[in-house]
Amino acid sequence: MTRGAFGHDGIGRPAQTASSILCLVQKEKDKMQPNQSSSRIDGSVGPSTDATHTSQQHSARDDESVRLKLRIKELEEQLSKAALGPVKPPVVPLRLNIDTTTSHIGGTYHIQNEILPGQNVSIARSITHKSRLFGQSHWEVNVILMVRDLLETIESHLPQAALKVYPGMEMCKSLARTIKARRAPPWPSPPTSELPPKEVCDALLDCYLQSSESVNRILHISSFRRDYEAFWVSGNAPDKGFLVQIKLVLAIGTLTYDDRFSLRTSAIRWVYEAQTWLSEPKFKSRLTIQFLQTYLLLLIAQEQVGAGGDSMWISVGGLLRKAVYMGLHRDPIHLPKRTIFAAEMRRRLWNTILEIALQSSLFSGGPPLISLNDFDTAPPGNFDDDQLIADDPIPKAEDQFTQVSIAIALRKTFPARLAVVKFLNDLPASGTYEETLQLDTQFRTVYKALNRTLQTFNRSSLPLQLSASSLRFEIRVVDLIMLRYLSSLHLPYFGPALHQAMYAFSRRVVVDSSLKIWRLIHPLPSHILSTTTTVAAAANLHHQESNPLARLSSFSSGFYPVLAIHAAVLITIELQTQLQQEESLGPVSVRPDLLSVLEEAKTWTRRAVETGETNIKGFLLMCVMTAHIKGLMNGDSENERAEALVKAAEYSIETCLPMLEEMAAELRRDAGGGDEQQQGLMLATPGDMEDWSFMTPDALFSLGDDDPMNWMLKDGMDMVPSLW
Repeated sequence: MTRGAFGHDGIGRPAQTASSILCLVQKEKDKMQPNQSSSRIDGSVGPSTDATHTSQQHSARDDESVRLKLRIKELEEQLSKAALGPVKPPVVPLRLNIDTTTSHIGGTYHIQNEILPGQNVSIARSITHKSRLFGQSHWEVNVILMVRDLLETIESHLPQAALKVYPGMEMCKSLARTIKARRAPPWPSPPTSELPPKEVCDALLDCYLQSSESVNRILHISSFRRDYEAFWVSGNAPDKGFLVQIKLVLAIGTLTYDDRFSLRTSAIRWVYEAQTWLSEPKFKSRLTIQFLQTYLLLLIAQEQVGAGGDSMWISVGGLLRKAVYMGLHRDPIHLPKRTIFAAEMRRRLWNTILEIALQSSLFSGGPPLISLNDFDTAPPGNFDDDQLIADDPIPKAEDQFTQVSIAIALRKTFPARLAVVKFLNDLPASGTYEETLQLDTQFRTVYKALNRTLQTFNRSSLPLQLSASSLRFEIRVVDLIMLRYLSSLHLPYFGPALHQAMYAFSRRVVVDSSLKIWRLIHPLPSHILSTTTTVAAAANLHHQESNPLARLSSFSSGFYPVLAIHAAVLITIELQTQLQQEESLGPVSVRPDLLSVLEEAKTWTRRAVETGETNIKGFLLMCVMTAHIKGLMNGDSENERAEALVKAAEYSIETCLPMLEEMAAELRRDAGGGDEQQQGLMLATPGDMEDWSFMTPDALFSLGDDDPMNWMLKDGMDMVPSLW
């Protein structure tokens, strides 16, 4: 591995500088002083009683003195060469400026821009909003400047929008408050032994194992299944720790269980129970493998289910330090002897912690706060879970697929992905375009090697415990992860590329990656590829019902829905640029494969509300952006397009309001409450609902939350990736 690739040399040591050489010279000189002093003392003493012994001592000291003098001379020569070496060019100070944008809709943002030398092009390096600072890999940093024109268009028509849009949003706010309050259990919520029927739990467990566990290895599946079955037949009180693990596994499994997320309320309750159990004071100092497993499951569950808590990036920082405190960052070969089972579980857990830490850094825009020199734990061995409980198991060959093969393959790309995140988020975040292209080349080399490995798995005979559909899911998730890093690397230059041909490569990478991301989550069946975009979007809805990735993008929070909606937004920006740059007297044609994404995204966000999502802002955004693109295609005037945007916003509210009313009524019936109780819930605004004050600044198009669509309008305290 070269130093230029990932910021360090092959053995992780930095090159010696003049100051470090000078320090070594002084240390070697200090070593000589005791020898000289000892020689003078010996010389002042009378004749020795053992002349031979004295002679040997002097000889040894003389040899050591000669060695030290030679070493000092060598270091002084190195120091001289370092001083006379090539003079580095003076560092050109960065041309930075803070661009503050304020509006009734968007609130106030402070965008740190770097003016590229010799060009009238600025690169957004970070965004400050209220008390938070987001680095380059955070979504808003690269998009806020590109959507400013759209925000200003809406801003200019605020009086018209206020007539219908804001009152409608206020009604949606009250209904969403009611729905969320009824779904959330009381706090604290101590764990109970209540569970759905076993056949439902069995299905939820399978959903978890075929989705989350297949990529992020946390549990030893054979042992977990054994204890799970014993849990159902035992008449004794269940172990609380294992019961909490079961409930977290089931909560994650609900996301792909059916096409309506019918167990959403149960999943939220199970996460609350785990949060309550882990928040007990006695767990602050409990450091066990089971604790790490439960903590990992909780982080994944609370983010994907949308059950609150700190952002993943903040929480995983604490988990990472717990793991280091337990020695998981050191490979088991350097620690007291353990069984192969124990050693491999430590490697698997450390590997998963690394993955989640890096992914959360990419999405939050925060520095990864870890380097390759911080650990020496090897990747997991290529064992199936059943092998680990046998005596002296032997790992399978690299080309043989096991239950940990996907994690091993992804781990090989960790240095390349870490280099991308450090390049974007570490200080100083001022990389050049040449460095971006260099990282791109290195990343693609690793990506191609990964693809070859995955293709080998796809062709190989699969073990009995893994279905072909499960493998396809795992490969798609890995592809999504890699595409996200590749897109993030080029996003800082996507905006300039819309107007500067020299960055055209980055523009193509971002658009192609976005389209691939969308199609990985929402693939089109072959029989509708040739139909019109609107018909294809409608037909594709039924096709997606059994697609686990489509369900995760519709029902979960965090990674999957953010990837999908951001891909759609980037494609919309590309379409908008093409249309604005096209000169034509009549209607303008655009790429149908890009245009179809808009219609599908509109259908997808509406479907999310139909199946229980209380945040209508994703659907509102896609309605507005689709109307904007259609106006450009039709050659409408600016006023006509602005009116169309307001009408699209009104349409989104008129569509979603009845859905929310039905949700609230259904929950009220289930709880046996009346209108008076509902009114009380609507008036008691939870703390995390302050974003609904749409008539005040900073309430709309804000940053961060754990709600899957709050990337558009919400201003929570989390740093979950968001759109604005």
